[in-house]
Amino acid sequence: MTMKQRIESKLAQAFAPERLEIVDESDQHAGHAGHRPGGETHFRVDIVAAAFEGETRVARQRRVYQVLAEELADRVHALALSTRTPEEARRVG
Repeated sequence: MTMKQRIESKLAQAFAPERLEIVDESDQHAGHAGHRPGGETHFRVDIVAAAFEGETRVARQRRVYQVLAEELADRVHALALSTRTPEEARRVG
């Protein structure tokens, strides 16, 4: 299983998102801190889930980091996160 698949599986299980998009941006970070041969170190995550209702942006991100703690301790160096509720996603488009 790739790191992207692991991230997708864990986030889907934890938050039952309406939308989940994960992009491996590792190739854009070659030569930077945390980059490893083979990539799978830098990801952009866009997640829309009702589970985030009533939480601040920081609380949402902390929950995502908690779910992905094992991956962050091992191979993943960076996550760019967008964490929205379904209502917020509808307003923004």
